[in-house]
Amino acid sequence: MRYKLFEQLYEQHSDTIYQYIFFLVNNKELAEDLTQEVFFRAYKRLDTFAGQSTLYTWLRKIARNLVYDHYRRKRMIQFVPFVSNDVWQDDQLLPNEIFEKGEELITLYKAITHLKLAYREVLILRKIEGLSIKETAMVLGCTEAKVKNNTTRAIQSLKKIMKEKEDE
Repeated sequence: MRYKLFEQLYEQHSDTIYQYIFFLVNNKELAEDLTQEVFFRAYKRLDTFAGQSTLYTWLRKIARNLVYDHYRRKRMIQFVPFVSNDVWQDDQLLPNEIFEKGEELITLYKAITHLKLAYREVLILRKIEGLSIKETAMVLGCTEAKVKNNTTRAIQSLKKIMKEKEDE
């Protein structure tokens, strides 16, 4: 029974956990290794899952902690830029539209890297990954009010950065 549950958990969430980790580390091999470690730890601790959140949120929290541990071990708590591959997968767009869309996303993601870490995290979880306020609060280990405040402040800071880049 436990193995079956774990197998379903892996099938449902491995891709999104990998993508989340990849956004934070910007390294395919490292993201694969950390994703494997997330599910290894989840399997070992599946019996301890208290049900205070969804399994997906629990996995995301394990992933976040692993990424932080990795950067602490390397003594570099600085996240690197990330670029979405989705921009090249839209068959409905013309080539020039793909290029423009890609340029806009690259500019946006570069601007996100200039935000402080707390703002980057909340934007990735809320706006890119699509987590709810409650789920984001559980992953980040903070209150829902703090998630709302940081989201608002992150968007304001991002707008300011984008405006500065536009004026250059």
